[in-house]
Amino acid sequence: MEQVKTTNSRLFITSLVESRDELDEKYERCYLCLQNLTSGLTEKESHDALNNTVCKDLRNHEEISLGLLVTILTEQQNAAKSYRDLTLITRDGLNLVLVHLSQLIQERYSRLLDKVRQQLLWLVREMIKNAVTGVDGLCWNLMRHIAGGDTSPRNVALAEALLDIYSDNRAWLDKFPFLIASVVYAYLRLIEDHNSPALSQLRQREVGFTVTLMREKFTECLIIGRDLVRLMQNVARIPEFEQLWKDILTNPKSLCPTFSGVLQLLQSRTSRRFLQSRLTPDMEKKIVFLTSQVRFGMHKRYQDWFQKQYFSTPESQSLRCDLIRFIVGVIHPTNELLCSDIIPRWAVIGWLLTTCTSAVAASNAKLALFYDWLFYDPEKDNIMNIEPAILVMHHSMRSHPAVTATLLDFLCRIIPNFSPMLTEKVRNGIYTSLRQILEKRVLPSLFPLFDNPKLDRELRTMVRETFKEFCQPPILEGVDMPPATLHPVKMEDFTGQMARNSPPHLMSAMDGHPNHSSQNNHSGENEPAFSEDDDDDDDIPLAKVRLKEKPTNLDIKQEESEINQLLDGDLRSAVEELLIEKDNEVKCQAMEKLVQLIIQDEIDDDVASALGQSLCLVLKEQLEGKVFPPEVNDESIEDSIGRPLFVMLRNLLQIPEDDPNRRPILLVLAEMYSNEPRVGYLLLYFLKACKLNDGKASVYKDFCQALDKDLESCLVSDMRLCQEDDMSLFCWLVPEVYSQFPSVALGQADLLQLVVSAVDARQLQDLVCHILQGRLVMFRPDSFLAALSASLTWETFEQFCLWQLVAAHSIPLDYMLPLLPRLRFAAHAEALTSILLLLKKEKPTVEILKQLLAREVRSEDVFVVSALKYWSQEHEDLLGELISGLLVRHSATSSPNKRKRGNPGNKGASASSVSATSGPPPEQVLAHLDQLRQCCRQSHFFSLDSIQRALNRAQSACTETQKKRFSDLFALAEVEEPPVETKTSSSGKGSGGGRGRKGGGGHSASNKGTAKSRVVKEMSETSEDTSEEEEIVKPKQAKKRKKANPVGSDSD
Repeated sequence: MEQVKTTNSRLFITSLVESRDELDEKYERCYLCLQNLTSGLTEKESHDALNNTVCKDLRNHEEISLGLLVTILTEQQNAAKSYRDLTLITRDGLNLVLVHLSQLIQERYSRLLDKVRQQLLWLVREMIKNAVTGVDGLCWNLMRHIAGGDTSPRNVALAEALLDIYSDNRAWLDKFPFLIASVVYAYLRLIEDHNSPALSQLRQREVGFTVTLMREKFTECLIIGRDLVRLMQNVARIPEFEQLWKDILTNPKSLCPTFSGVLQLLQSRTSRRFLQSRLTPDMEKKIVFLTSQVRFGMHKRYQDWFQKQYFSTPESQSLRCDLIRFIVGVIHPTNELLCSDIIPRWAVIGWLLTTCTSAVAASNAKLALFYDWLFYDPEKDNIMNIEPAILVMHHSMRSHPAVTATLLDFLCRIIPNFSPMLTEKVRNGIYTSLRQILEKRVLPSLFPLFDNPKLDRELRTMVRETFKEFCQPPILEGVDMPPATLHPVKMEDFTGQMARNSPPHLMSAMDGHPNHSSQNNHSGENEPAFSEDDDDDDDIPLAKVRLKEKPTNLDIKQEESEINQLLDGDLRSAVEELLIEKDNEVKCQAMEKLVQLIIQDEIDDDVASALGQSLCLVLKEQLEGKVFPPEVNDESIEDSIGRPLFVMLRNLLQIPEDDPNRRPILLVLAEMYSNEPRVGYLLLYFLKACKLNDGKASVYKDFCQALDKDLESCLVSDMRLCQEDDMSLFCWLVPEVYSQFPSVALGQADLLQLVVSAVDARQLQDLVCHILQGRLVMFRPDSFLAALSASLTWETFEQFCLWQLVAAHSIPLDYMLPLLPRLRFAAHAEALTSILLLLKKEKPTVEILKQLLAREVRSEDVFVVSALKYWSQEHEDLLGELISGLLVRHSATSSPNKRKRGNPGNKGASASSVSATSGPPPEQVLAHLDQLRQCCRQSHFFSLDSIQRALNRAQSACTETQKKRFSDLFALAEVEEPPVETKTSSSGKGSGGGRGRKGGGGHSASNKGTAKSRVVKEMSETSEDTSEEEEIVKPKQAKKRKKANPVGSDSD
């Protein structure tokens, strides 16, 4: 193979991983084109050649402009001449150059060579001198690359270079209000980082420039909002800012005539643009990717990469505040993303909090998290800004209560100590936030969080006193909190941290405060320390799985002590061996020995109970950990069941169903289940994961019997717990559950709701594919209607998922029809929408129409009229005949002259029985038709012969009240009625149009045949006659009514 020769880039740092791309190649071509054009020419000849080339077309203009741009950025000695040439030949005010510069700064600045970065700043300065439009955007993008928490020479040099540009071009800067606010926001944040002696000179320049800019342009700074106050708190001890704070608090009008005080800033929400500006584009891209693409269980490596790149120095800890403010205020995921298994915002924030190594940075990070709570206004602020903080506390309580405790402690203390003069405002803001959390159902109740037994007594007392309104237990249902052995820990000292970082006029001194004296809410010697060097996975407690704690020697001794109390003899020795061993293979062998002892000794209930408790202690890590592999294949599944617990389950499966040796193992498993319910779904997992096919269902059924629970309730409870712990495992088990336990699983409403309540789009797609492949059946005829009825109270997304599964099964519409009359248009939109789409695929039938027209007629309910309108367009004749049949049959049975018919079979018939066999009453059918008439006035449907005949027949059977109610509907049939009656009278065929006065039993068979033949004959004559007069007097309607009479009689 011929080796491709590569050359170094003029602009970018290249490597084997990041080689030259298309943009780089384009710049190279433009540069070479420029060199070929101007090589060997004098300056005048060069100008002429450039002008002649750019005048030809836009493509040449772009090539020459970009060639000159590359020259400016790469050749310092030719930069001034090339810039002059660029200003002479440009045809768009340098707009093309600005677009490419913006692209370079936003997407490729980190890859630019150092000399290119220097020339880029030189070019920006020259453009500012020449007042080029759009340079303010370049400056804003360049400031984003001054990373927070980074004091490296390259980062400091960029901060200083931009400060020089702004200082030297102050008159230009004053023309851009938003850029002024952005400069103030950026340098207030950078001053906090530049506190080392080596940077003292730069910091003093930044302080002087920022204070001057704020004093002279405070009106422009007001648009920053409440985060301006947060950043000023961090620099409040600097003398220049301390004096500025005094003016803000005591003499606000001196800064701006419209400025009323610090409360005005605190009640104004900070724009996303400012929060975004403190993250580099590279950081933003990584955080957005983490919160929108990375799934739970796969996030640890991404967090490790981010930590290694951006949190590797002590100074970098201050960056956590910027990241938290960005996540809280900028990243607002969609509902679809919230329902997926993508790592949520609260988990990322929890990771940022727990991995912080600086006490001051941790305190500032908590303030950044709760900052929007302090002055929350539902009219101005967004619920998404306060949601992450409450969810961090809620989800951390289960297995990392120290995180929740320190956040609750902070929230209680911030109310009286943020600002003495604004205590009530802060209290109201936090109370409003908590009420909004409950109203929007972020959490159903705050009682389990605020009064949790995992919090120590003093903290719970303070929380109850501070948030008395939210500490009431739920009225209708109790809160079941699992008992826990508490290990109180001392939280960080709020007083010292806040005092070091806050202005004396804004934050009250904590020393001597009655509620914040030397006594702390948490006892213990040391504050919990978190660092990136810890072996434990700090972020895992914030995920759906529990913290995998490594057992210490003390833990092992405690467990051994408990085992000694519970067991004796060989069983105790076997369990202790299982506890002490570290190697998984050796532990599996120890479990095999233990199982054989259980079978041989034929243990009784008491020993089984003690052994079950001991095994729960020994296998705690396995029972509480995640068993389902991230990547599912035969090898990973086989590896996942190579653990001690599954050794016991394999032995159980291999024992024949009628073998009495099953009983002792089942007794031990039942006792383990009472201590750790996860054993149930782990058994289901093993039954699917193992390669054996026989006896799976019987093992689980025997297990349920050992628990004294019926199969259905046990299966639902195990699958519910599995769904809560691991949604991927749950979806993987669903086909197996339905295939192995069809008698209880098919159509089981609770199990169905578990499936649809937590699946995302991809998991639903997998289930539909299983159904279409014939590997999954979820419904059966006898329970299908009950499952649909139960689903009417589910959430919208759950119901739509259910109907997707129904559609995948191709269930006949007949199974759903009995549900139609009970569905309310406003309350059951999901079911009605799905049924309507199924009706659209069907042709109308008598049974469908009976159920459809049995729905109550309401003006706001357009379900029936929508179906009828569609069918009237697609199946007009068929629909007309079916509705005509319903109306004519009912009109005949409910006619006022019914007593004249000598049919003895009707004497015992009641109205209810007629309704039950013949469908809805005529009045209801007419009401639906009248609604259809109002909906489709231009339709040909009502001019059909069948509908005309039915309307005439129905009108003859109606009472006067009904005729008046449906007068507009009957008017569609009355136009042709008088001529029809005249024709039939002259023909001597009886009363014809007498509206129900014909005798039902007075016609012979010959009369019926004669009438029928006349109808056919006269319809043929009418079709040949084209005159309008004869069309009016044609006997068609009379003959039809003559024909309709026997139909009515026959129905009786």
